[in-house]
Amino acid sequence: MSYDPYGSDVLATDWRKSKTPPPQEHEAVTDLVVEEMMTGWCGAVTGIEGKTVQLEDRHGKRRVFPLGPGFLLEGKPIILTVPKKKAAGPTRTASGSFAVEDSRARVALPSRIYVEGRHDAELVEKVWGDDLRVEGVVVEYLGGIDDLAAIITDFAPTPDRKVGVLVDHLVRGSKESRIADAVMRGKHGGNVLVVGHPYIDVWQAVKPARVGLKEWPNIPRSIEWKKGICAALGLPNESQADIARAWQAILGRVRNYSDLEPAFLGRVEQLIDFVTAPAP
Repeated sequence: MSYDPYGSDVLATDWRKSKTPPPQEHEAVTDLVVEEMMTGWCGAVTGIEGKTVQLEDRHGKRRVFPLGPGFLLEGKPIILTVPKKKAAGPTRTASGSFAVEDSRARVALPSRIYVEGRHDAELVEKVWGDDLRVEGVVVEYLGGIDDLAAIITDFAPTPDRKVGVLVDHLVRGSKESRIADAVMRGKHGGNVLVVGHPYIDVWQAVKPARVGLKEWPNIPRSIEWKKGICAALGLPNESQADIARAWQAILGRVRNYSDLEPAFLGRVEQLIDFVTAPAP
């Protein structure tokens, strides 16, 4: 047997075919560190615009390159591609509930929620508005609890037409608590739920950190509470327009339920559950 120093016939195989595997596609996701082969520029992906990718090096300098082949990832050639859009997961409303896609407001239920105070009603609308429209619950502004008994009598609640009421500063022994107790013990008591938060004003239902405070300050009785709060926040407080602007500034800091105190959240959720519960 003779020894062939040149091995097998090189023409017996496809000599034009490279033994190096083709580069793999890789999505140009943010912070992916790659090297552009032609220039040697190494940097992290900071953005995609059209068919180009922007890379930022360790010194903070940025350069733009065409997407496609010509990049190295951990020393291996890759083809940079536009990231695929991820399927959107379930979103939540401001109240923390799962949003109902393509939902339309239901025809209003016969039940109602009354909210004492215009600012209270605006806060409820901002955080629970989407949920209430899906449930078909109408929130009505209650100017003052003094009129509550007459409103309940006129409405004449039933198991199918219930009334929930949110009252400002509902604390034991107060005038508000006596009125609420009388309504709950009255003729329609089983179909009425009156609850309230313990705060002097609904402004305090917003967590103080949202407006740059460690805690809501104690305002002397000799000073109107809202004016005192405005002064503490460094806001004008001479006119009713000043107070209104201050509230809008506070309301604007509220993003969702996490910016509100649990004592307020719980009462609103309690009322929604009450008026939407099916009649026994």
